[in-house]
Amino acid sequence: MGAKPQRDQWAEWIAERRHGGDPELLRQELEGLAPVRDKVIANAHVAAGHTVLDVGCGAGLIGFAAAEAVGTTGTVIFSDISADLLERCRELAAQRGLLDQCRFVRTPASDLSGIGDEAVDAVTLRSVLIYEADKAAAFAEFYRVLRPHGRVSLFEPINRFSNLFDGYDFGPVAELAAKVGEVYEAIQPADSDPMRNFDERDLVSFTERAGFEELHLELTIDVRPSPPRPWTAVVNVAANPRVPTLGEAMRQVLTAEEADRMSAHLQPLVEQGHGTRRLAVCYLSARRL
Repeated sequence: MGAKPQRDQWAEWIAERRHGGDPELLRQELEGLAPVRDKVIANAHVAAGHTVLDVGCGAGLIGFAAAEAVGTTGTVIFSDISADLLERCRELAAQRGLLDQCRFVRTPASDLSGIGDEAVDAVTLRSVLIYEADKAAAFAEFYRVLRPHGRVSLFEPINRFSNLFDGYDFGPVAELAAKVGEVYEAIQPADSDPMRNFDERDLVSFTERAGFEELHLELTIDVRPSPPRPWTAVVNVAANPRVPTLGEAMRQVLTAEEADRMSAHLQPLVEQGHGTRRLAVCYLSARRL
């Protein structure tokens, strides 16, 4: 048998690393994303016959819902920086008989040069700007490609508010946890990485500066107990495509004995839900003049 084709980091994360290969964690995640998808579509005022640009389409969560909303007279443009994810969306569109109403464009949010001026009625995105260094350029591009009175609608986490490791009490292994935490901080520094260097006020500023009007932002903050999760899955979860899994980070900086000690302490806390999860997310929508 031939070797399994290697996916790029974005496709691999969506396929495996975001849920550690655990089908139940994936089911829970997709279940939680369904209302996000529906709200982004609703805030975009998508209607039959519209052309929708789904930026950072991923595996098509929003794009395929938009295809249902625009119907056979509309068009959905799936855009992403991942060739593998675009190909996956193309395959799914073919399976669903939607190819005639879909386009696929490989491009970043900050340079939508494959999309013409005033070409779309709505721009949608979910958890895309957290990877975009030039957010101001992205909003300028959203404005450019929208037709007059078209709308941008997005969902983004505000990662400045979140806490690493869900606030578990590391007690006797706190020093080991700090070493592991430094792995993530080195990759995505809080003061400079696009994932963490903005908040909801910055998004409002970017939107206004791009020229949008009728801006609405809804911020939700939740501080709640962490849900119980299987350790065997959690240790193989990567928080995003650019960082290692917890297990990989531990192996980078801990000896085998230290990793065993940290795992022995952390596993019951994770499996019994003895942490505190801090989440902040926002929805933003606005209209082009």
